[in-house]
Amino acid sequence: MQGVPHHFDHPQDAAEFRHPAHRPGVELYRAHIIRHAFHPHTHDGFGLGAIESGVERFRYRGADHLAPPDSVVMMNPDELHTGRAETEGGWHYRMVYIEQAAVEAITGEPGWSFGDAVREDLPSARRVTHLLAALWQTSEPLAFDSLLLKLLNEFRHHARIPRAAQAEPAVRFAPVIDYLRAHLAQRLTLEELAAVASLSPFHFLRQFQAQHHATPQQMLMAFRLSEAKRLLTCGEAPAQVAAATGLTDQAHLTRAFARRYGVTPARYQRQVIRA
Repeated sequence: MQGVPHHFDHPQDAAEFRHPAHRPGVELYRAHIIRHAFHPHTHDGFGLGAIESGVERFRYRGADHLAPPDSVVMMNPDELHTGRAETEGGWHYRMVYIEQAAVEAITGEPGWSFGDAVREDLPSARRVTHLLAALWQTSEPLAFDSLLLKLLNEFRHHARIPRAAQAEPAVRFAPVIDYLRAHLAQRLTLEELAAVASLSPFHFLRQFQAQHHATPQQMLMAFRLSEAKRLLTCGEAPAQVAAATGLTDQAHLTRAFARRYGVTPARYQRQVIRA
């Protein structure tokens, strides 16, 4: 990434990057910077993120800015800026660098820009931090794209948008629901589901969420856990149930099942079989 060295002089300075293979134009970044001072540099896309701790000082559009803890940071593409720690312990922060074309495709709204580089907004900053952390950990493409739309929606009220998006006609998603149920064990992608609905990927995601008040990934997980419950009732071993329903392993099944039903799969199975 422009402006970020391959290594830092200070041993406690650290930065990490992640490029999701399925989603061009998106780069995740997390860092703890204590001594390094970033020279003036730009990014090809928007720089959107939040400060977790410490304070950053940076120069942007000819003015100095301070970004304190629990503030959101919003930089437009190709804007020259610097960055250094204002506090002795440095600053922790997370960002996503996302190209303008990707923002337009995901949101369906052209011409986003940001007037303020920093806004102190504790609730929003913590939601942004949580979403960026979740994006970093997510391995399923469908889950990643759902979180990415949610992240951009978090920044939407900060953005200047030339015109309101026109209302989109309702779409019936019964074929998509059937497809989700029929492919529980597979790694589904947004493009695959959008093709079932004959829509472009993020147009499909926005409409699906508006109609069902849930993302396709959330719907898929609900179907997976419902099927897991049925298989456990039939006496299937939890490890086999996890594999049959597309969950990573038995530990994943245990966590997801307990979050939804308040009991572990093993305990649920003992109760229903004993009954």
